[in-house]
Amino acid sequence: MLTIEAVAVLMVAAACVALLPFRTLARFASRPPHELARPSAGAETVAMVRNAIIRSARRMPFRAKCFEQGLAAVWMLRRRGVATTLHYGMARRDAELVAHVWVTATDRGVIGCENRNDFRELVRFPAG
Repeated sequence: MLTIEAVAVLMVAAACVALLPFRTLARFASRPPHELARPSAGAETVAMVRNAIIRSARRMPFRAKCFEQGLAAVWMLRRRGVATTLHYGMARRDAELVAHVWVTATDRGVIGCENRNDFRELVRFPAG
C-alpha cells in the first residue's frame, strides 16, 4: 500500500512542480505535521517511506527527480507525524548551475542525501 501511495504522491508532486510557483511549494514544505509520531516510530517510518519513493520514482513514466521525490517524502512523512526539513541547494558543474533538493528528518537523511555535500544549501523549509 505504501508503494501505491508513493506513486500517487509522486504524480501530484510532479504536477505541482510543473504548475505551481516555488513560493507555494515552499509554503507547503514548511508546514509542520499535525501530530508528532512516537520517536521510536520515526526511523522505521523514514526507511519505509524512503524505499517506497525510490522504488516508485524509478518506474514513473515521467520525471520524478529530487524535487518531486523531496515533496513526496515531506508529504508522506508529515501525514505520519514525522517532522521533515526540505533543503534546496546549488552547485556549479561545467560552468552551469545545478540545483538539488534533499530531505532530512531530525538527524536522518530521507531522500537525495547521498550527494548533499556537493551542493551549497541556499534555503531550507521550514527555515530555522
